[in-house]
Amino acid sequence: MVSAVIVAAGSGTRMGADKLFLEVAGLPVVGHTWRRFDGHPEIDEVVLVIRENARAEFEALAKQLSPTKPHCFVEGGEERQDSVGNGLAAVNPDCQFVAIQDGARPCTSENAIIATLTAARETGAAVTAAKVIDTLKEADGIGRIARNVDRTHLWAVQTPQIFSLEIIRNAMAAVREQGASVTDDTAACELIGQPVALVDGGAPNPKVTTSSDLLFVELLLRQ
Repeated sequence: MVSAVIVAAGSGTRMGADKLFLEVAGLPVVGHTWRRFDGHPEIDEVVLVIRENARAEFEALAKQLSPTKPHCFVEGGEERQDSVGNGLAAVNPDCQFVAIQDGARPCTSENAIIATLTAARETGAAVTAAKVIDTLKEADGIGRIARNVDRTHLWAVQTPQIFSLEIIRNAMAAVREQGASVTDDTAACELIGQPVALVDGGAPNPKVTTSSDLLFVELLLRQ
């Protein structure tokens, strides 16, 4: 059994509004994300990690989407890693693999989910990612170029991040025990020495972070 945990407990304050509920291509951003996983043949259930004060909005969204897969809402934590932990605690007892997804990443393709899940079944952990193609520079303390950065082995990590449930629970336990702070779930695997496969998603998979992202996301969704 494969569960999707959609992390949607952030405030989106950088945009001056809740970015998850900004409408794009006929649905709120998070509605597209939810629909991608609800409609995916490999996903058996969806757990949405939300802010408690947004429950009414998510319940209304559920009525709008009429999801076909079992779903539930779980309250988020203080930090992202706490929200992920709450989501992991809520998955079905029969879950074997879990796909952790940003609620604000609505364009993830079906193929990216399949490829990342396939790699996770082989390795125990895998992440959708894109090779860095821009020239990278490291800056000095006054905003000038200090040196060129070799991009040969650099990847931009995205979601979904897919894990054996046992592995990611052990990794998150290590985060808590060490008092560490991680901004993505693969970093938790690094703490326990768990290899994580990088999977080229093969298609644009942007996260809505600023208002300028919305035009690109709308274009992708309408295509």
